[in-house]
Amino acid sequence: MVSQILSTGSYLPERVVRNADLTQFSARALPHIAMKTGVLERRHAEENQATSDLAANAALRCLCRSGLDPEEIDGIILATSSPDQPMPATSSLVQTRIGAKNAFAFDVNSACTGSIVGLRIADSMIRSGVARHILVLASEVLTRFQDPNDFSTYPYFGDGAGAVLLGATEYATRPYITQTVLHSDGRGADLIRILAGGSRVPFSRLQDPRLQYFQMTGRAVFDFAVEKGTELIGELCRLCQLDKSNVRHLVLHQANIHIIAQIAQKTGIPQERFVMNLDRYGNTGAASPLIAFDELLDRPPGNGLQGPCLLIGFGAGLTWGGLSLALP
Repeated sequence: MVSQILSTGSYLPERVVRNADLTQFSARALPHIAMKTGVLERRHAEENQATSDLAANAALRCLCRSGLDPEEIDGIILATSSPDQPMPATSSLVQTRIGAKNAFAFDVNSACTGSIVGLRIADSMIRSGVARHILVLASEVLTRFQDPNDFSTYPYFGDGAGAVLLGATEYATRPYITQTVLHSDGRGADLIRILAGGSRVPFSRLQDPRLQYFQMTGRAVFDFAVEKGTELIGELCRLCQLDKSNVRHLVLHQANIHIIAQIAQKTGIPQERFVMNLDRYGNTGAASPLIAFDELLDRPPGNGLQGPCLLIGFGAGLTWGGLSLALP
């Protein structure tokens, strides 16, 4: 059995926040947002929207395209680092919203690598015969965890959700997963973190309000992403016995345009083969590869998926991983 992609979907909140709208920062600082990362605008969830709402919308769009009845879904795997609440799992709320009453459901928190982890788990379950249809979701409302006055983090993140429906088959008729790799190095756990809200620093003992917000050591994370993103492309190409020059599409975590540019330079792969949408959405965490992949598949005929494709994520943990897709 192999896992083929039956359909994809994504959802971005309607509220568009452009760089010029971030009036809490000085007018002189605003041009540096685009210069530093390539972000021109991002989407913010409405006050009444949570991570499960975005995920459910992406899931319903994905299912609508597939024609599959929600009751035929065997499992739901939701990647997020911004859950609705500590418990229950946000995936359980999505399960009810979409009517997938026969599915198991659980969350994965591997930060911005989460969607790759979710796809790896789903692929393993399908290959082993445990399930036939698994809906992999990634959804983030990261703006709720950002300090609105922190120029080093707040302008660069956005909210959104993506979805991929995998189906089991012996003979693929659609794009299918060929290889997956995952890595982690906990020695870098302090580089990207939110300290408060867990068992170590519960909100009831919170003395410094800054601890509830996202923190990142920017330069170290940038170097990590370039190094590991470059290594992942090489590792996947070796596993697939694929020359880098034959990779047609690269869908990387949308964190920074300069990270992608450096990875393109180091691998020798033309930058136009890297799918990019961070100028419109910013960093949407675990959701970013799935949103970008959905947009790739949604391109007009002749301009969409045309050959081998790599999906790659890297983020807090530190974690990094990727997968390769082939056309039948």
